[in-house]
Amino acid sequence: MKFFKLKRKHVCLQENALFWIFLALLSIGCMAKLYERAALAPACSESVFASTQAAGGKNYQVKDRKLPIYCVQTEKPQAALSFDAAWGNEDTRQLMEILAKHNVKVTFFMTGGWVERYPEDVKYIASQGHDLGNHSENHKNMSQLGEAEIRAEIQKVHDRVKELTGQDMVLFRPPYGDYDDKVVAVADSMGYYPIQWDIDSLDWKDYGAEAIVDKVVNHKHLGNGSIILMHNGAKYTPEALEAVITGLQEKGYELVPISQLICKEQFSIDHEGRQIPSQKTVQ
Repeated sequence: MKFFKLKRKHVCLQENALFWIFLALLSIGCMAKLYERAALAPACSESVFASTQAAGGKNYQVKDRKLPIYCVQTEKPQAALSFDAAWGNEDTRQLMEILAKHNVKVTFFMTGGWVERYPEDVKYIASQGHDLGNHSENHKNMSQLGEAEIRAEIQKVHDRVKELTGQDMVLFRPPYGDYDDKVVAVADSMGYYPIQWDIDSLDWKDYGAEAIVDKVVNHKHLGNGSIILMHNGAKYTPEALEAVITGLQEKGYELVPISQLICKEQFSIDHEGRQIPSQKTVQ
């Protein structure tokens, strides 16, 4: 009898062992399945996100990051001059006179401090048909700010310009060209087009008027849809501006404000930051 009890106990132990082995294998299988699903999740999320962006028409996503608009894909021989206004104002009227002489409209990206100090010039720029662009309230590195701070930096300038001119700005250039996915997404959510440049005149380095002209007119990236960065308050910019305008025009470029250069609705961005209109919007 004792022998049979021991044998039965041994069988039970074997059965228990088999049960736990089965349970362990089942657990491993479940974990493997979950890991497989987790590994696939980013790709699925990216796919869903891309389709959501496409449905909205404006797609700034390039692989695993977002890019602002550096230039525009267009068959038209057009380019855009833009001026960042953050500090001085001594040459603004002179720049405006040169632009008026050549009947050229440009884009001025203004900080909140500049708008506050020179409200009459803001109104004058608007009255002459130039674009008013948002350059943030305090000229901070936007990528270092939280979402709420980014919104505040954009909204404060927007409200002030709206009060002065009655216009709603839609172009945003982050100070120092500093951005990340969050900056692009917040600007987009506020109805703004985040704008960079593909040609830097380097006028802020004070190399001289000839250097500015050469840098812009003979730049290797100059082409249809280029966006050119200049500054008011730079030492040699007024002296260089007329030659920049005529040099670009002699090469066949029509100079238009950024608001006329970019596509407003259906578009994507390529790896160079080039805005590519969808086939439905290409005329």
